[in-house]
Amino acid sequence: MENKHLATKLRTNTCGELTAKDENKKIKLSGWVASRRDHGGVIFIDLRDRYGLTQIVFNPDFKDFKQAEHLGREFCISISGIVKKRKKGMENPKIKTGEIEVFADSLEILNKSEIPPFEIDDRTVANEELRMKFKYLDLRKPSMQNNLAFRHNVAQAARAFLSNNGFLEIETPILVKPTPEGARDYVVPSRTNMGKFYALPQSPQLYKQILMVSGFDRYFQLARCLRDEDLRADRQPEHTQIDIEMSFATQEDVYAIGEGMLKEIFKKALNIDLKTPFQRLPHKEAIEKYGSDKPDLRFNMELIDVSDIAKKSEFSVFKDAIGQKGIVKCMIIPSNLTRKELEELIEFSKIYKAKGMAWAKLQNGRLESSIIKYFNEDVQKGLIKKTDIKENQTVVFVADKAKIVHDALGAIRKEMGKRLKLYNEKEFKFCWIVDFPLFEWNEDENKWDVAHHPFCMPIEKDIPKIDKDPGSVYCTQYDLVLNGVEVCSGSVRIHKPEIQRTVFDVIGITEKEAEEKFGFLLNAYKYGGPPHAGFGMGLDRLTAMMLGLEDIREVIAFPKNKNAECPMDGSPIEINSKQLKELHIKVDIAKK
Repeated sequence: MENKHLATKLRTNTCGELTAKDENKKIKLSGWVASRRDHGGVIFIDLRDRYGLTQIVFNPDFKDFKQAEHLGREFCISISGIVKKRKKGMENPKIKTGEIEVFADSLEILNKSEIPPFEIDDRTVANEELRMKFKYLDLRKPSMQNNLAFRHNVAQAARAFLSNNGFLEIETPILVKPTPEGARDYVVPSRTNMGKFYALPQSPQLYKQILMVSGFDRYFQLARCLRDEDLRADRQPEHTQIDIEMSFATQEDVYAIGEGMLKEIFKKALNIDLKTPFQRLPHKEAIEKYGSDKPDLRFNMELIDVSDIAKKSEFSVFKDAIGQKGIVKCMIIPSNLTRKELEELIEFSKIYKAKGMAWAKLQNGRLESSIIKYFNEDVQKGLIKKTDIKENQTVVFVADKAKIVHDALGAIRKEMGKRLKLYNEKEFKFCWIVDFPLFEWNEDENKWDVAHHPFCMPIEKDIPKIDKDPGSVYCTQYDLVLNGVEVCSGSVRIHKPEIQRTVFDVIGITEKEAEEKFGFLLNAYKYGGPPHAGFGMGLDRLTAMMLGLEDIREVIAFPKNKNAECPMDGSPIEINSKQLKELHIKVDIAKK
């Protein structure tokens, strides 16, 4: 069946749609030469566009046969011809067009190509820097074209769901006032305001809150967010988030919208029916059970507090940790780990500031390890009973301050889940992490900081304790975790100026500083700012995870490398002296 809306003067069909039903049809195709084969004077090429491949045949009696003989890889061409069924046994069941081939009767070379620096297919993987330098070629690969088409489907499903639920898509500024949001700002000098700078938005947070004050009760945007931070596989200097905000809404209202949107996205993009509502897990419980506020719930392996038993042992590492107000926790690894694997885990634990990791195995009904000599019979029985360890399993211990214990064991849990393949890689397990603390103690500066951002509404019953006992205050922050990765974060926002002022007082922001940094938002609240809540969901990360990819660059058309550079266009670059003069900027950099 023809896609008539894709037809142009240079093509009647795409390279991915012709089948046996189109036999004897006169058609015109355009695309790139993916491969060329000369079989005894008959030339075959695979013609490729983003829809697929079609085999083209040039017979020796073809009028432009000499031209066909000189076709090279990635030549951009247009052909016309007749669709014929392939001979029996010559079909290619791997592609949609594998039943047919097109016998060409005309050929137009639209543009020649130099020999490409790497194969434009998915059978070989080119060097990463080479792929980024020749991104326009990398994007021709079927995998990249499929990834970006999939991303489009995810974005359109989100847009459709939100639009159908009364949300308006409203754009917020790209040149904004610098505000502290956790990462460094990218700054832009103003030519017309000498010595002054804009920032590029880390998120539309303050502007979407202003929209709520403005009476737009349901806003959304596929927003560009820019952060000057160190990069890794799931980070880029610019990323996209599905950003929403709702007036007159509670946490439950936000959960319903987020879950409904994801249900629609997964159904339309993957034909998967997500089960809702998603699990809710308090932050404290997540940390204590899994050592992380981003737990992968596709497998168990919970952390077990054995401080009460460990303090009865003669093992100085355990006793010293407990004596210094620390804890001892352990975890059962369902495998008889080798000495080499255990030594690797000990070194791995040190990355998370643990001094080390102790271990034991259950063999013939008894714990076996070099540390067991410090455990009397009662301690051993107590450990076996509390951990419920089975024969030939390994128990690993970390003793230290609670944060170090949780960080180290949480990381080991994640690592061993992956190594031992304890989960189904195709499963999607969502969980809302709720009831976060509003403040966290900064030991280096001896002061309270906000755990997330200063606009997060405290839980109502904790509001009277904000200035009296900040460490006991919980808030309306919520994160959505998918398979151990945070894909969404949000909260109910503070909309009352007096609560906002109290929070600022706790973290040491003076009235003058608050006015300088957030004055436009605080002033807006004075004019009947409504209760409101929302979230930002990472579109790049969500799309990559749905495709089973670890690197978000595989779903971004023009990503940056690990140095935040674009090898294709050469950015960032130095600017000339005239531009610097116009911006009233003097560059003073020590030459390497």
